[in-house]
Amino acid sequence: MRLQEFWARLDDQFGPVRAQSVARDQVFASLGGRTAVDALEAGLPVRKVWLAVCEAFDVPRTER
Repeated sequence: MRLQEFWARLDDQFGPVRAQSVARDQVFASLGGRTAVDALEAGLPVRKVWLAVCEAFDVPRTER
């Protein structure tokens, strides 16, 4: 998964405004207590970050 696809999927799933909040404000235990943005900046794989968001927000498997 590419970073551009991550942001597109996040926008599709949550809407552009809420997607930014999810990425910048929500702390994910599965990402080492980081936000999605912090995890991406730390070099974690984009797919891992996306799946952490999906797990935390119960995104249906068909949309992951």
